[in-house]
Amino acid sequence: MDAATTYERILGIDYGSQRIGLSLSDPLGIIAQPIEALKNDSSLFVHLQQLSTRENVKLIVVGMPFNLKGQHAQKANEVQKFIELLKVKLDIEVVACDERFTTTIAHKTMLTMGTKKKERQKKDGRIDSMAAAIILQGFLDNVKHSHSC
Repeated sequence: MDAATTYERILGIDYGSQRIGLSLSDPLGIIAQPIEALKNDSSLFVHLQQLSTRENVKLIVVGMPFNLKGQHAQKANEVQKFIELLKVKLDIEVVACDERFTTTIAHKTMLTMGTKKKERQKKDGRIDSMAAAIILQGFLDNVKHSHSC
């Protein structure tokens, strides 16, 4: 590969009414890494557009809330509206993936990593971006870029 080769990445999103957790794949689409959490406010789509352009995002994976029976949970309609807005405003392919238990797994992961309780309880978006990374990693592991979950 020469220095001019441009890699495409995949953006993972954990949608929340207050914050949006973000993760990004490595250039080869193998590993997901938490990157940040953004406030869910009027500047959200501007930030997402800038990030998508800067990182050459070709696909966005959004966590879709399902209940234990595999049916859409209460928040699913809100997430679906967000997905439709993403498609229009960013003009990038968007897929939804099951996000069951991702926040719980994120909390356990941070505990396993030795993160202190006080740090884990902060409302600074660390859990949100970690959950986004878990959603994206599940996509990368399970579908190998077939664009379905």
